[in-house]
Order: sequence, then structure tokens, then C-alpha cells
Amino acid sequence: MDKIIRATAGDGFIKMAVITARDMVQRAREIHSCSPTASAALGRTLCAASLMGEMMKEEKATLTIRINGGGPIGSVVAVSDSGGNVRGYVGDPSVDLPLRSDGKLNVGAAVGRDGMLTVSRDIGLKEPYIGSTELVSGEIAEDVTAYLLESEQVPSACGLGVLVDTDLSIKAAGGFIVQLMPGADETLIGRLEENIFMMDQLTTILDEDGAVAIFDQVLKGFAYHIVGETPVSYRCYCSRDRVEEALRCIDAAQLAEMIDEGKDITVSCQFCDQVYRFSPAQLQTLSSGREQSPTDSPE
Repeated sequence: MDKIIRATAGDGFIKMAVITARDMVQRAREIHSCSPTASAALGRTLCAASLMGEMMKEEKATLTIRINGGGPIGSVVAVSDSGGNVRGYVGDPSVDLPLRSDGKLNVGAAVGRDGMLTVSRDIGLKEPYIGSTELVSGEIAEDVTAYLLESEQVPSACGLGVLVDTDLSIKAAGGFIVQLMPGADETLIGRLEENIFMMDQLTTILDEDGAVAIFDQVLKGFAYHIVGETPVSYRCYCSRDRVEEALRCIDAAQLAEMIDEGKDITVSCQFCDQVYRFSPAQLQTLSSGREQSPTDSPE
């Protein structure tokens, strides 16, 4: 079962969260028919969004990460609720590139680094909070680390990984974010950086040893305490009602043209594999309902 585990260390000045997300990323791969490189790019972004989304305190809040580095894969988008449940998509899921010289998937080249990482937080206010930073590498984890430091002024380190098996299924996926709280001794940064530099490959730890072993390696030399655990999943909130509302909002002439064609139309959710079918009669009902709605109803 996918989950986020949270821990504290260093007398509360260090906070860390680890996500295990094999099932989540496998679901995304199946929905979008992702190549290995696309699976890694989307999977890493889903893990980052889940970790950051689960940090939000507002119950109905959502967090969106959008990455566009000018690479052949196009935009990578992941949306999380405040429980860490995510959904996402990638511009061109068929893009695959030769492995890097070190044998790893070349996510950075697929994503590109001539662009921005943008995070939008919607906590129910009139406007969402939006922050952006320039991409560092397109490898996702380094870009999230830079965003947290530059846009949110939080000294952080992020690690993300997706291990694709020979049959293209997801063998392991997950990541971590470790952060220093205000007032932390700056020497803690050096100790954490050294631990992260010396740790084993993230996906190897996830595949062979599990999530707790990530805490053991990143927080080596610190006494840490597990403070919480949250189950997470790939979860889409689309529904027929939402699709109907979207159809009501399109241009009246365009809707009339669909009706006049006399054919069923299908609407596919960009986040999941759900398909909604509407007959001309159902479209006519939607059109009539819009025409009867008051245009200047009082607030």
C-alpha cells in the first residue's frame, strides 16, 4: 500500500516525509500508456506533489505542480489534494530516450531545463497562491529543491525515484523531502547533505529495504521519531456532473453544431481513463438547461 510517513529529528528542527508510491505510479503508467522515461518523469512529479500536498493544513486544499522545460515530453502536471492523493498527466507519454551513460533513465533530457517549475496552491481563497522558479536540471528532484528554497524560503532537500522493470511495469517508486525549521543550527545542513550524498540509490532502498531505511540513511547520526503515516493513492475526482457543467460552459454555437451533427460525442478525462458519452438528445437537454438559467441572478 502506498503511503507517506513523517518523522522529526534534531530536537524538532528537522522534519522529513517519505513516500512509497509504486501502485500510484503504476496506475498512472497504465492510464497514460507511458514509456519508461515518461513513467519516471510523471512518477517523480506525482511523488513530489503528493508529499507537498499532504503538508497542507486546509482540508479541501489542492496543490498543482506544472513543469515545462521545453523538452520533447512537453508539460508534466500533477495535482494533489491535502491528503496526498494525486492525479496527473504528461504532454507526450510516448517519448522515450536512450539511457544516460550511468545507465539511468534520461528524464532531464526528456523534460528539458529551459523553462519553469510552477506550484499553485488553492486553499479556498479568491485567488490561488502561485510560485515559480527556473528549472535547474529537469530531473524533478533538484528542481523541487530549488523551488522550496527560492520561492518558499525553506532549506530543503528532495529525492525522487522511479524504477521501471523489464516488462515496463513499475518496480519501485517514491521519494522524500527533508526540511529545516526556523532557528535550526546551520551545521545541520552539512550533516544532512553528507548523508544524502553518501546514501544508496533511492529506488534500490525502496525496492530492497523499504521506506524506513530512507530515514535511516538520510537521518544517519540523528535520533528520529516517526510521527504519522497517511495512505495515499492515484485518485481522480472527475464525474459526469462535472463534465456536464463543462459542456454547458462552451460556446453556444459550438454546442449547437455538435447537436446538429446527430452523433454521440465522447469526453475523456485527461487525468484518468474514464470516458463520458453524450447523445444528441442529452446535449440538447444541456443546451436547453443553459438557456433557461437566469443570467443575472443575485448573489
